[in-house]
Amino acid sequence: MGVFVFLPLVLPLTAWPIARLAEQHLHPRTATRLLTGVAAVMAACSTLCLALVMVVGTAQLPGNPLPDGWSDPEVRAAVPYDEVVGKAAIPALVAVLVACGRTWWRHARVRRRAHRALAGLRDTEVVVLPDAAPYAYALPGGRRDRVVVTTALLDCLEAAERRALFAHERAHLSARHHRFLLTVRLAAQANPFLRPLRTAVSYTAERWADEDAARTVGSRRTVARAIGKAALVSRGTPSATLAGLAAAGPVPRRVAALLGPAPAVRTWPSLFTAVGVAAWGAATGAVVSAMSSANSAVTMVLILHAATPL
Repeated sequence: MGVFVFLPLVLPLTAWPIARLAEQHLHPRTATRLLTGVAAVMAACSTLCLALVMVVGTAQLPGNPLPDGWSDPEVRAAVPYDEVVGKAAIPALVAVLVACGRTWWRHARVRRRAHRALAGLRDTEVVVLPDAAPYAYALPGGRRDRVVVTTALLDCLEAAERRALFAHERAHLSARHHRFLLTVRLAAQANPFLRPLRTAVSYTAERWADEDAARTVGSRRTVARAIGKAALVSRGTPSATLAGLAAAGPVPRRVAALLGPAPAVRTWPSLFTAVGVAAWGAATGAVVSAMSSANSAVTMVLILHAATPL
C-alpha cells in the first residue's frame, strides 16, 4: 500500500477551493449536489483507509482476536511507520465512529421529538403553532412531510411573504435537503478537512430553496423581504438539523443574491474558469481518493490472505 493509504486522509484539501467558489459561481442546486457528492466519497475513502491502517495496529496488540499471521513483518511492511501510525489509527477510528454515531443519533432524536410534539395535532401539511417565538422549519418523515410555522412569525409577514415562506419550506422537503445536510455533517465528522464543504452546503441548500421559492411566487424581491424579516425577528430553527427560512446564513448574502439576477443553470462549469478549475480539482481529488482506497483495500486483502494459514 505504501503512502497511498494516507492519500485519502489529506485529499479533501483539494476540495477547499470549490467549497468557496461554488457558493458564488454555481447554481445552488448544482453546488449542493457537487459538494455533497465530493464530501461523501472523500469521507468514505478516508474512513476505509483509516480502518486498514488500524488493522495493522490492532494486530500488534497482545491478546487481540486477529490471526497471528496478521502481525507478520510482511503485513506491517505494507504501512509506513507501522508501529506508530498503526496504533494511532485505533483511537482515531474510534473517535470517527463515535462522532458520526452521535451526529446520527442527535439528528434522529430531533426528528423524533419534533414528530412527537406534533402527534396530537391534525395531520395536515402545514402546522401553525400558537407560539410567541417566531420560527419556521421543514420536518420530513413520519406519515407525511410537514411545514411547521409559528403564529409569531406569520404575524410579522405580509400575505405575499407568507406564500414565499411556505414555498421555501416546501422546496426543502421536495428536494430532500435534509439528506444533503446530514451527509455533509457526517462527512465532516469523519474527516475534519471536509468541514468547509459542510458550511458551504448549509448555505447552498438554503439558496436552492430560495431560488425555488422565487420561481414559485414569481418575485425574487418578495422572497428576499421574507428572508430579511424572518432573520430580524427569529433566531433560526429550533435545531441546526432542521432546514428553515432563516436557518443558514449569512442572510445578507442570500438577500443580495435574490435582489440580483437569477443564477444560470449549468450542470458543470467550464474548465476555462476559476470555478471550473476548482470543480475539476475537487472531482480529481475524489477520484484519486477512491482509487487509492480501493488499491489499498485490495492490497491489504491479498497480503492478509497470504499471511493467514489455511
